[in-house]
Amino acid sequence: MTRFMDVHHGMQGITADQLLEAHRADLAVEGEEGVHFERAWADPESGTVYCLSEAPSADAVLRVHERTGHMADEIHPVPLTV
Repeated sequence: MTRFMDVHHGMQGITADQLLEAHRADLAVEGEEGVHFERAWADPESGTVYCLSEAPSADAVLRVHERTGHMADEIHPVPLTV
C-alpha cells in the first residue's frame, strides 16, 4: 500500500464539524475501495483541505472522494516519510 496526500481547493470557511463530517463520510466507504484515510487537515481561510491515506492507487482515493461528494483536486503519492 502506498501513502497518498490529496488536496481539495475551494473549501473556504470550512468548519471543524464540516471537516469531521467529510472525513467520516470517507471512512464509511473507504473499505470498499481498499483505502484507509488516516487524517484530514484544513485551512478555512484559504479553503484548502488535505487528506492523508493509504491506498492501492490514487484512483482508489479518487473514487472514495467521488462517492462522498468532495472531489480531490490533487492526489500525490508520499513514498518517503521521516
